[in-house]
Amino acid sequence: MRKVKTTLRLCGALFIGVPGIAFAQSAKPPVSILPPSLSPEPVVPVLPTDPLIVPPVTPTVVVVPHWTAGDATALLLAINNVAPRGLFPADYDPKGLAAAISLGEGDALDGIAGSLFTKLATDLRDGRTPPAARLQWLIKDTDAETQSILPMMQAALAAHDVTSALEALEPSHVDYAALKAMLAATPPASISRIKQIRANMDRWRWMPQDFGERYVLANIPEYVTRLMVNGKVISTHRVIVGKKDTQTPAIAAPAIGVVIHPPWYLPQSIIKESVGALIANSPGVAKARGYTWTGSGKTLAVIQSAGPNSALGYIKIDMPNAEAIFLHDTPNRNLFNTTERAYSHGCLRTEDVMTLAIILGVLQQGGTADELVTLIKAGKTVKVPFVTPIPVVIGYFTMASAGDGKLQPFKDIYGRDGPIISSFDQPRGIYKAPIKPVAKPAVKVALKKP
Repeated sequence: MRKVKTTLRLCGALFIGVPGIAFAQSAKPPVSILPPSLSPEPVVPVLPTDPLIVPPVTPTVVVVPHWTAGDATALLLAINNVAPRGLFPADYDPKGLAAAISLGEGDALDGIAGSLFTKLATDLRDGRTPPAARLQWLIKDTDAETQSILPMMQAALAAHDVTSALEALEPSHVDYAALKAMLAATPPASISRIKQIRANMDRWRWMPQDFGERYVLANIPEYVTRLMVNGKVISTHRVIVGKKDTQTPAIAAPAIGVVIHPPWYLPQSIIKESVGALIANSPGVAKARGYTWTGSGKTLAVIQSAGPNSALGYIKIDMPNAEAIFLHDTPNRNLFNTTERAYSHGCLRTEDVMTLAIILGVLQQGGTADELVTLIKAGKTVKVPFVTPIPVVIGYFTMASAGDGKLQPFKDIYGRDGPIISSFDQPRGIYKAPIKPVAKPAVKVALKKP
């Protein structure tokens, strides 16, 4: 696997603006989307011998849920039929559960049934892939905060409906349902396609169940971003994503407004890569391109002023996040006509980003597109805040639809499917990266003259 440089967090900067137009959005509180934590939810112990125990900070009394033979049998049936969900029955010890059921109700059955329900429910809710195999996936999954396993187990046992409880944990997105249907229809001999489907099904489990009524969803391998409202695609925009050595990570962050005529505070990685040499060797050319700078060498700080030739173009979607990734305009709009658009330093250059900004804010405020055009023509840096933040989700799916459930495959441009598939080929919870053979140096053989 190619080693990715740490220069992917490249586009971020502090932007200076003045108060502008307030953008109106739905009064419904936005979904909380924060930078990542891929650690699994601590599991409440079922029995003291449960290997998934996480010791409590203060002593507590854990009430072990009682499993009837009927409920345990329903769990066994769910385990044996979990393959259509892209998981493997063997991960959840169906033989051990069957043996415990045959011995009758009691502490032993309560323990094993509770533990296996927890494992299966956790995988359906959060995904089976270990964090180490989720390359540059930095979206925080908040489902553990809203779908706690133990209360769900207790409710399922009280209603004697284990099946519905497990089904409720599966992702609700249309693409997950389409992937599930495709998996069922794919011939067993199509091994590589089955593995690709499983990998993308699991990615949906890494996401929150709900991003709210309005959100922006980008798919890196598709080179597309879409504005979604109530499950419908409102606008679609081609994007340019990060190069292989400056990859765009999968993130989710709230868009809080737009910046018109944004200046660009260059990260050190780009200064070292190209702009620093330009300043040293051709300062006149650098100034003509809008660069100003202070310091030198390792202390060199560079800003590109706003303007028609600015790398950020006319508009930036302001979405603060730890990775400094955002959507923005570009002066090189001809690149949107290419098929594979991996040219950026990590941010998403977005085609017709002005239209996206208008839909997100100006028109909803009761204004017109002309107002935004007027601000652009004024040539000044202006920050236009949203009244209510809108989630922006940048995902990575190599099998996805245009929001209609009609799936199509996309090239795995960053090679992120491989680790997921490799982890599925190994026991649950384990991921060992394949060891690449070391190439031996070529041996030169001196030929004797005849």
